[in-house]
Amino acid sequence: MTSDSYTFAKNSMSLYDIINKRRDVRAQFSGESIDTNILKKILQAAHSAPSVGLSQPWDFILIESESIRKQFKEHVEIERESFNNVLDNDRKGIFANIKIEGILESSLGIVVTYDPKRGSPAVLGRNTIDEAGIYSVCLAIENLWLAATAENLGVGWVSFYKEEFLAELINLPNGIKPIAWLCVGPVTHLETVPDLERFKWRKRMSLDDVVHYDSWNNRSLENKISDEKLD
Repeated sequence: MTSDSYTFAKNSMSLYDIINKRRDVRAQFSGESIDTNILKKILQAAHSAPSVGLSQPWDFILIESESIRKQFKEHVEIERESFNNVLDNDRKGIFANIKIEGILESSLGIVVTYDPKRGSPAVLGRNTIDEAGIYSVCLAIENLWLAATAENLGVGWVSFYKEEFLAELINLPNGIKPIAWLCVGPVTHLETVPDLERFKWRKRMSLDDVVHYDSWNNRSLENKISDEKLD
């Protein structure tokens, strides 16, 4: 193995560690400030994501304003209650213990948006799957999340909001779609088990439950090999 190959192998293992360490953070923000150079690094990582037709349809709005964050939190609380109202009693008991955001506790809010007109009129690769533009923004968010984790920062994705409310709150132009409000900042620690598992809302499925071979619900590679032998 060459030295370059060894370095790549070490970095690959480090990446897997980061992926497994990453958490959707709510209650662990310390409130400390984010180093400006580190913030630039994680934003650059997000901006380096692949995008359909190299359209780069994302923008990042950095929210420090306490007033904006308080208004957003109040809105999120209303939407949380709306969700709570549709739950049965058992689910309500579990949901009561689950914190859904760290809007005020985090050091920074980052709203990630989608511009469907960027790269138009002919976005290479989006002619048959228009949603590929939104998928691109989600890749940028994942890059930011993993880079933040590598820098010992926490990230929490807030999704309890009406898009129209957030767009008006931060003066988004017509046609620009908010995809995520991310709470970002230093943390006291990252939980070893994700919150929704710790509070018994859902369990993580096994890999075998979601892997299929050649067709839907053909879940066994051994069956696939046996079928090939019968041909």
